[in-house]
Amino acid sequence: MPQSLSQVLLHLIFSTKNRLDMIPLEVETDLYAYIASVCRRNGCDAFRVGGTINHIHIACNLGRTITIAHLIEKVKSSSSTWMKKDKGCHDFAWQAGYAAFSLGHSQRDQIVRYIERQREHHQGGDYKEEIMAFLKRYDVQYDEHFLWD
Repeated sequence: MPQSLSQVLLHLIFSTKNRLDMIPLEVETDLYAYIASVCRRNGCDAFRVGGTINHIHIACNLGRTITIAHLIEKVKSSSSTWMKKDKGCHDFAWQAGYAAFSLGHSQRDQIVRYIERQREHHQGGDYKEEIMAFLKRYDVQYDEHFLWD
């Protein structure tokens, strides 16, 4: 095949540094839109970005020419700078790590709804519980000693 084609869907999750409440309600919509634009500039279509006061979920496709780690690096560094300079959140920082899960095409609508209901979802649980549930669901091996910063 002379042409390279792909459709790799991802669910990315990462938190603010130390899971501090650093994403003010009045900024979150702009932040989500900004993160979606960073994804697009890097060849990845973000079909939903959302989260809460201390973490972000991104549902996107992975472009053919970028790695997950490089996309996350671009999103985090660019959005952190934007939060500090444009939104006056001078102490803003993301955690060092991230979680990335692959999705099947049939899961796309389900993950979009999940991301849209983050505020409601987190009335009954916190970020750590959410991450632990995803790690268990996707059978990801981890050392809890290195899981939290």
